[in-house]
Amino acid sequence: MAVVRVVGAGPAGSFAAMAALEAGAAVEIFEKSPFPRHKVCGEFLSPEVVEMLDRYGLTSPFASLRPARLERMSLFFGDRARTARFPEPAHGLSRHAFDRLLLDQALSRGAQLCREHAQHGHVIATGRKDAAPKGRRLFGFKAHFSGPANDAMELYFLPGYSYVGVSAIENGYTNVCGLAPEPALAGLNFDIDAYVNGHAPLARRLMGLRQSMAWMKTGPLVFGNRLTSDAGNRYLAGDQLSFIDPFTGSGILGALVTGSLAGQAAAMESDPREHLRNCRNRLRPSLRTAAFLRAALTSRWGQTVARYVPPQILFHITRPGI
Repeated sequence: MAVVRVVGAGPAGSFAAMAALEAGAAVEIFEKSPFPRHKVCGEFLSPEVVEMLDRYGLTSPFASLRPARLERMSLFFGDRARTARFPEPAHGLSRHAFDRLLLDQALSRGAQLCREHAQHGHVIATGRKDAAPKGRRLFGFKAHFSGPANDAMELYFLPGYSYVGVSAIENGYTNVCGLAPEPALAGLNFDIDAYVNGHAPLARRLMGLRQSMAWMKTGPLVFGNRLTSDAGNRYLAGDQLSFIDPFTGSGILGALVTGSLAGQAAAMESDPREHLRNCRNRLRPSLRTAAFLRAALTSRWGQTVARYVPPQILFHITRPGI
């Protein structure tokens, strides 16, 4: 029996483990960090995520966590909002709960967890950090709030390439997660409260909510992909393979898709180049679209034009294939 070594126990790694187990391999998952843990993440699960979970028999365990049901998307450009319904319900669930669910399921199906650094692995799903020039870097931030929640995924676009998402998660909490360029945050000494409260529509939205955890920060964040790189004899998954703009809401979906492909490929000992080709077919259209939208949103006219584009179209064209 082949043994597949998966490095990283996040959504991509755990899905890779389940896919490899389903293909008949033994699996070892290597994760040296405390786990599960809170991570800077929009914690938005697009409608296609439920389909991916159903493929692995996870619909019932997922529902037992009582994720928030999200029916609408609202895009805010200054004081102007565009709202539309999702084609199918989306969900909100904290990464702490979602990561624990997937890892527990992988372990219950026979995967072995190794709390140590892996010297080498077959599937690499550790996320990644890339260098960026100081002053031009992007940073992410997140905190949970308690108080009145609604059924909308709200996205507030701020001047410059900056946006903040607000959406419900489990147990009545609301996740507030954003991305901002270094100069905007450095000018406020990285005081996230000052940053979000400096945008009137967002400050009004958060009024009445009570912050339940300190702001988490991460960075620098660099968009890009390794869909054409030579990974040797390894199978990349999740952020190791591509990092797509958070405003698309497809990051976790992409992690599940590429994790599943990587686990299957590793168990079958397929050519890693074939794995990259399969991932390119699934991800490249949405990555190209996201790059175009990113460039538009950083231009003078981009946000003005975006105000008139139906939100359903923006949502549809940034979905990776499953």
